[in-house]
Amino acid sequence: MDRVDRDILALLQQNADVPLSEIAEQVGLTQTPCWRRIQRLEQQGLISRRVALLDAQKLGLAMTVFVQVKAGRHDGSWLDAFARHASAFDEVVEFYRMSGEYDYMLKVQVTDMASFDHFYKRLVNGIELSDVTSSFAMEQIKYDTALPLHHL
Repeated sequence: MDRVDRDILALLQQNADVPLSEIAEQVGLTQTPCWRRIQRLEQQGLISRRVALLDAQKLGLAMTVFVQVKAGRHDGSWLDAFARHASAFDEVVEFYRMSGEYDYMLKVQVTDMASFDHFYKRLVNGIELSDVTSSFAMEQIKYDTALPLHHL
């Protein structure tokens, strides 16, 4: 990975729809070598996919909830079952196994309290849990999907 690769990745993180000709010009390459680099970055898995980012507020998904879960048991079969169970909900947009007091953190995006309550009941009724707590985001201060690349 060199400076040109980093610059290509930075540009694509900001807007994956930028025409190849613009990317090539901005990184100082012609189109064919630039295209080859992008293909290589995709083959290496550094570019995993290209997506459209939607505006949750404009889509009516105004409530962001962080749900922390303590495992019902700490064996492999329960952990696998919980991962499948929680991942199956469309409302869960991020899902992490954590260190610390709680074992899992789910970021949940819903329209309102009633839709969260509906989600919560389905989550807790589907599998044995030790404890669940939810925190409601009051304001989104920063949201960015771009990863820092300065360390490369």
